[in-house]
Amino acid sequence: MFDIEASLDSRLLAEPRNRPTVMFPEALDPRTLEAACFLGRFIRPVFLAPEAEVRALAAQRLGHLGADRVAYTLSESAFVTPESRPDMVEAFAAACVAFGETHGRPLGFAEARALVSEPGRFGIWAVKLGHADMVVGGAIHEPKAFFRPMVDLLAQRSVACEAGIFVLPDSHPDDVYPHNIVVFGDVGVNASMSPRTLAEVAVGTCAVARDLIPEDVLPEIRCAMVSYSNRGSDEGPSPQLVRQAAELVPEILAERVAHSPRYASIHIRGEIKVSVALSRRSADLYHADGLPWEGGPNVIVCPNLDMGNLLYHLYATRFPEAKKFPVMFGLWFQGVDLPMDCTPEDIRLAVKASVMRLHAYGEWKRTPKDTFFRRHRVLVLNPGSTSTKTSVFEGDEERFTEEIQHPAEAMQPFEGKPITGQFAFRKEAVLRFLADKGLGLGDLDAVAGRGGLLRPIPHGTWKVGPAMLEDLKAGQRGEHASNLGALIAAELVAGTATPAYIVDPVVVDEADPKVKVSGLKELPRRVISHALNQIATARRYAEEHETFYERINVIVAHMGGGITVGAHRKGRYIDVNNGLDGEGPFSPQRTGTLPAGQLIDLCFSGKYTKAELKLLNKGRGGIMDLLGTTDMREVERRVAAGDAEAALVYEAMIYQIAKAITALAPAFDGAPIDAILLTGGMARSPKLVAELRRLTAALGCPVEVYPGENEMAALAKGALRVLSGRETAKDYPPSN
Repeated sequence: MFDIEASLDSRLLAEPRNRPTVMFPEALDPRTLEAACFLGRFIRPVFLAPEAEVRALAAQRLGHLGADRVAYTLSESAFVTPESRPDMVEAFAAACVAFGETHGRPLGFAEARALVSEPGRFGIWAVKLGHADMVVGGAIHEPKAFFRPMVDLLAQRSVACEAGIFVLPDSHPDDVYPHNIVVFGDVGVNASMSPRTLAEVAVGTCAVARDLIPEDVLPEIRCAMVSYSNRGSDEGPSPQLVRQAAELVPEILAERVAHSPRYASIHIRGEIKVSVALSRRSADLYHADGLPWEGGPNVIVCPNLDMGNLLYHLYATRFPEAKKFPVMFGLWFQGVDLPMDCTPEDIRLAVKASVMRLHAYGEWKRTPKDTFFRRHRVLVLNPGSTSTKTSVFEGDEERFTEEIQHPAEAMQPFEGKPITGQFAFRKEAVLRFLADKGLGLGDLDAVAGRGGLLRPIPHGTWKVGPAMLEDLKAGQRGEHASNLGALIAAELVAGTATPAYIVDPVVVDEADPKVKVSGLKELPRRVISHALNQIATARRYAEEHETFYERINVIVAHMGGGITVGAHRKGRYIDVNNGLDGEGPFSPQRTGTLPAGQLIDLCFSGKYTKAELKLLNKGRGGIMDLLGTTDMREVERRVAAGDAEAALVYEAMIYQIAKAITALAPAFDGAPIDAILLTGGMARSPKLVAELRRLTAALGCPVEVYPGENEMAALAKGALRVLSGRETAKDYPPSN
């Protein structure tokens, strides 16, 4: 049985996207609320009910879901009632009156106000006027109270229709529909059919099928426009309707193919008797030439609404274990219609399918208005040695980004001086970037800079203040370009009320004292790591599993120029190797842990100066020293070409990473590990990932992959958590 929900999930999570705002006017229906608790990864829910009543319903009826899942969903949601937003009710009523006048259905303002004050209509108008992207209803509303107004107000095409998608269980005969997948249309909208309407329904239903079913599962979408007649074998209004509609299909389908070539795999035939479409025996008896195509159809388009609706509910009743859900076509993905006998699974599949189509069509970028979820504007700064990565985020969306390069001649005045002296120079470059984008400092809600080499601190978002700036300028814990992040941020917001933050700097240290004990009193272990990406990756995993960072146990392996492998236990970053100073696995540029006795001998051999040894430890060690390159793609090419030395070094590095991962099992005090998370540039290598999966299998947990570093988004999210009230910014230095 094709797992359509897993398919939708994997495609929706394949790349970071904005989440559409979705209205739930039936928030106090337990089926709807349960479904929403599985959708927080993909949407921003707005429940049209008092928050206290929603929470009470969840406590009474959703205990089987687990407290964390429910709490996470509610933390990601907005709660609105029409009574709480009289401004919106008035605006919706005015729009309702105008709509009635335009469409020849005049009504008074008081009547319009009463209409839009009902949660279903309120949700529809919120979408109509750009406050939200989608509305979900019908589970407790009669069709004339929700479905018909939704179609009337949100239709974007002259013809709308509703497709019913079924993935049938393996008990269904597998020689009728390929993979036991069938889509029926129209199952809900068009009570009367013209040839043009039926042709639009056929193409629309097939487009829904193509959007939702991957081509490696159904290479072709094969549609049968059915009738009681078979290719002219009988006469009557229905066969005539189907024949005329079939003639219009090529023109309408061509328009769809022009939008995207994926629709070229759609093939529509009519008029065909139902038995001929579904049975090879019937086809042989009705035709000398057999079926109209090789294999069976996967889309059945009916000549009237009665037949389509009958097929949907007949299959739903006959196969209760089927995966089934309706999908609207012609509303630009803005509406989800639910049968009154739907299940929570039906609801979540219907919403996921509509969100998938919204993204697949390629034109939606974000909710037009940020009425329910404020899009705070955050400037993000990530200084490097010769550049400053600069981005502007509006909510979760990166609107502008540029890596501002600082040429050698511009940097010459700072040679031989502390790097922190560059912050004013770099501030001017950032101001030019903002001006080029039409923005000023007054347009920002916050500035987030990369944190530098400070005192050890817990994870989180930290206010930039005098004590932090003093420590960074003194540089007592080391000179690094990241020290500039807070300094530039502070300089930018000086004299304004705009806050400046840093997020999860490299010095995040939440390790227990036992973690820092080494075998030499003078050399306790230091905790310095890729904390920003480590924690951001763990948070992303938690969000994708609709829970909190504070509820998960994960091991994160950041694999880039340096490698850090960290243990995250219930919201604490409790152990990690010091990737800055060459501890842990060797990496493309760093030696990792070395044999202590041999290292001492090497230090006193006279072969290297202290500076040369430091460069070997960090910069020219690891893969660079062993194979003469830091490019792991080149290493993999050499391995594939049969280079035995490259193969040995490559295998050794993977072995050391796997050993570092599995060595962290004791950090969880015997508790199960939820997942191993692979991130950083090397996580893009399928070969390396596959080997790490194999070598760490004994831990008995899944391995998830999050390639790259995503540092800019991580910095923005840290500031956004504070701006949205989900987290409190910390004061530096910490009091304990």
